[in-house]
Amino acid sequence: WVRPGKVAWDWWNAWNIKGVDFEAGVNNDTYKYYIDFAAANHIEYVILDEGWAVKYANDLNQVVPEIDLEELVAYGRERGVGIILWAGYWPFAKDMENVCRHFSEMGIKGFKVDFMDRDDQTAIEMVERLAACTAKHHLILDLHGIYKPHGLNRTYPNILNYESVFGMEECRWTEAKNDMPLYDVTFPYIRMMAGQVDFTPGAMRNGTRDNWKAIYTKPISMGTRCHQAACYIVQDSPFTMLADTPTNYETDEPYTRYIASLPVVFDKTIVPQGEIGKYIVTARKKGNDWYVGGQSNWDERTLTLKFDFLPNGDYEAIVLKDGINANHDAEDYKIEKYDIHQNSEMKIHLASGGGFVIKVIKK
Repeated sequence: WVRPGKVAWDWWNAWNIKGVDFEAGVNNDTYKYYIDFAAANHIEYVILDEGWAVKYANDLNQVVPEIDLEELVAYGRERGVGIILWAGYWPFAKDMENVCRHFSEMGIKGFKVDFMDRDDQTAIEMVERLAACTAKHHLILDLHGIYKPHGLNRTYPNILNYESVFGMEECRWTEAKNDMPLYDVTFPYIRMMAGQVDFTPGAMRNGTRDNWKAIYTKPISMGTRCHQAACYIVQDSPFTMLADTPTNYETDEPYTRYIASLPVVFDKTIVPQGEIGKYIVTARKKGNDWYVGGQSNWDERTLTLKFDFLPNGDYEAIVLKDGINANHDAEDYKIEKYDIHQNSEMKIHLASGGGFVIKVIKK
């Protein structure tokens, strides 16, 4: 029952579904749209973030009248999509056993629990209780607003993610001086050594260094669309979000199909090249195939990739890379295919704040 996967997420994109005949927001029609999108793209989960329970009631049994959870669970089950619920820690903790039992029996697959925001003895003890209780009731756990990992997921493998990272949500309100492309090629060498991250990538509105700005209701990522795609490989995140709205993904089906097909757990990881604060290239093996992701800070650069980590044999490389105009329009990208083997080399150009992903598929 501990099943990693990708998640169609609502909060980061502010429920900005368009071109539909219902009012988008925290309601069943909206979440059915998310479920349909997830099912069409083989995405395992949909999360209901803040808003499904009555705000400030501190009672997770008080569901807003616009939401029928049992109907959504049944709708998702029919389509192979599990439902995850967000919860602030306090209303969850004050009635933890009953909350876990009730929602597990309903068919909810797990919780994203938020706002622990401390790492003293009391916080660590309460997170251990949270992990034990959710495990008892076969619920997966995404720890958001949490201290850095310290190995608790080895005791409770239902803990799929820890946040404790300056994640994508910051793009809704941060300032340009809080340089996220720089951060993205720094924390994998430091924070991520401790364990998996809940970074929540997947932005489809992407900004260059010159034209990015914080827009709370229609957020934009810093760096290119391919930089976002590379998060799915560079970052260790067994429960990872597609943070943008389904209708934004549906306008770019080739890109969406590409990122939705990437695994979230791997058999082996290596970092063939990189320099902290400048760039990183990560290669991950899944079965007979490899997935290579690279990201740059705001400096554009050309890298020469070697594939000497591959076993003997012939492979197809499906390359998602920054387009020639990505320095001006960060959403520009290109998909190309090549035949390669372990002695192959490939030059790849990363735009400012750029990135790439290569699926290396064994023939």
